[in-house]
Amino acid sequence: MTSSTIIDLIRQTAAGLRLLLALTVVLGVLYPVAVWALAQPLGDRAAGQPLREDGRIVGSRLLGQQFDGDRWFQGRPSANAYDSLASGPSNLGPSNLDLLTAIAERRTDVAAREGVDPARVPADALTASGSGLDPHISADYARLQAPRVARENDLPLSLVEQFIAANTDHRPLGFLGEDGVNVVALNLDVDRARPATHPVDDGGD
Repeated sequence: MTSSTIIDLIRQTAAGLRLLLALTVVLGVLYPVAVWALAQPLGDRAAGQPLREDGRIVGSRLLGQQFDGDRWFQGRPSANAYDSLASGPSNLGPSNLDLLTAIAERRTDVAAREGVDPARVPADALTASGSGLDPHISADYARLQAPRVARENDLPLSLVEQFIAANTDHRPLGFLGEDGVNVVALNLDVDRARPATHPVDDGGD
């Protein structure tokens, strides 16, 4: 190996090290700091949109939860029990007998719980979302549940309907997707309005 070859190798190695150092500083330090700084004015929107009660984080506007008991609005079925570490659908096709059986059972259960004809049960009460974590339901499903929630919480139906309207996220740009009612935020509003004299129900999350 000639001296000129050794010198070229040293130069190339030095250039590679300088590039590595520069990229480490730019991508490993400056870029994360810039993203963090830009996110600060967004506040909770950059922190997962947490929902707080008495200073505690009790949920997120972005993630559904399991709610047990008749006093709560119910969300969409979840193929993963709302486990954020197991996000995903059931992967069952529309002709799968297990899925068809589950849909029929859910239709019967929802109709019985809400005291309505099974034909009135909306599709989102019967099928899970692709992620299994969707916190939204349709306005139709929310209104179907409103009389039960109002009755179980000793609240005026008109107030519960106001909560539904307040927690409805409208279609992005006015035409993408559908309006959705955030169940987690909605249940928090219902819980806050619940009369203090009402017996405590330990069945909910």
